[in-house]
Amino acid sequence: MTDDSSKNTSAGQAMWGGRFSAKPADLMQAINVSIGFDRRLASQDLAGSKAHAAMLAAVGAISSEDEAQIQHGLSTIEAEMAAGTFPFRDEYEDIHMNVEARLAELIGEPSGRLHTARSRNDQVALDFRLWVREACDRTELQLKALQRALIAKAEAHADTLMPGFTHLQPAQPVTFGHHLMAYVEMFGRDAARFADARTRMNESPLGAAALAGSPFPIDRHQTAAALGFDRPTANSLDSVASRDFALEALAAASIAATHLSRLAEEIVLWMTPQFGFIKLSDAFTTGSSIMPQKKNPDAAELARAKVGRVLAGFTSLTVVMKGLPLTYSKDMQEDKVPTFEAFDSLELALLAMAGMVADLEPNREKMAAAAGSGYSTATDLADWLVRELGLPFRQAHHLTGAAVKRAEQLGVDLPELSLVELKALDPRITDGVYSVLTPAASAASRQSYGGTAPDQVRNQIARWKEILS
Repeated sequence: MTDDSSKNTSAGQAMWGGRFSAKPADLMQAINVSIGFDRRLASQDLAGSKAHAAMLAAVGAISSEDEAQIQHGLSTIEAEMAAGTFPFRDEYEDIHMNVEARLAELIGEPSGRLHTARSRNDQVALDFRLWVREACDRTELQLKALQRALIAKAEAHADTLMPGFTHLQPAQPVTFGHHLMAYVEMFGRDAARFADARTRMNESPLGAAALAGSPFPIDRHQTAAALGFDRPTANSLDSVASRDFALEALAAASIAATHLSRLAEEIVLWMTPQFGFIKLSDAFTTGSSIMPQKKNPDAAELARAKVGRVLAGFTSLTVVMKGLPLTYSKDMQEDKVPTFEAFDSLELALLAMAGMVADLEPNREKMAAAAGSGYSTATDLADWLVRELGLPFRQAHHLTGAAVKRAEQLGVDLPELSLVELKALDPRITDGVYSVLTPAASAASRQSYGGTAPDQVRNQIARWKEILS
């Protein structure tokens, strides 16, 4: 895609060839051609051209007869593309020139009027913005589908105990439902980032032409409205020079992919015999070519790896744009492949993750046993000493540390430490302390807003169901 605001010529000639007396070298053609990847913009290009033609006729820049022929030709091309019969050709470089050349073959001379008051610079800016906008919409829907899968699993396991970790060491008991709802929050922010980016990008660059606007009496508000934009862009230079709408979408994609990777990593860990927290069916696992006992969580591993492709897309486009003077440079042809690949990777990972979440089944017994390991109710003992004995927390913390040390010496867990041993640390301790030392009691006690108590988890589930409805 290159700078071009010239009139169309007959099919078979370079659309910009009037200034040149020789064709490009084969190597130049090879590096210049983009139809191999920008054909993905075909539907957006046709939509933009239809809106542009309708506007040109409305303002009297072309006749209604010419517009009718152009619209008929564009609809024919649309049908050819749907049927897979459209003749994509490298000699026309990009999707814009392929469409324009085919339109000339179909309707002849009126096709040349379509490019009135338009450049490939604002044309590609429009097409790419439309594509990214649609990608944001799709991704937001896929994120919400994943949230619904997480909510359904969380609701079924709002009181299923598991260890909560810090530093990947057992910290305090939580519920599996609470753990899953943490990801609902993360993916909710991801969906909001895409929606926010969409709002900012929803301005139409069509009509900015090459860089300076158009001398024709065009109506940019008409084309903007026809294409679902809130308004036209306000500066013609910015319209063709900027790709921050794609960068913002890729930044949101990178954060979402990072969240996916974290959940995927936990699925991988939970699947190991050492954890044994969950099982995945054959639908989301694979075997080994040499070890018949293996059941590998490959879908989770691949989702975890996709963050590399997504982040690479963001980094690639950032590097492309970082040193470009205003306005358009051919460097910007390199904006599409990394963006396409990033969203392809993210969308596949989101679909796979939603499937895995729905598929996985937790091992309640293994989780519950792990929830009580590592003296995970030590904080509950310290809190009991503060509440019941009136100790300052730092003193209670020190006394609890001594209780843990004594339990380690005896090879028992805190609930198994005798009242005699506890009274040796502070004679005011009563047998009431045992009511807070089980993992279930610990989790149930966390009744603060957003806490892991099953009632609180169910409250958050109800809140998110309402949000997503």
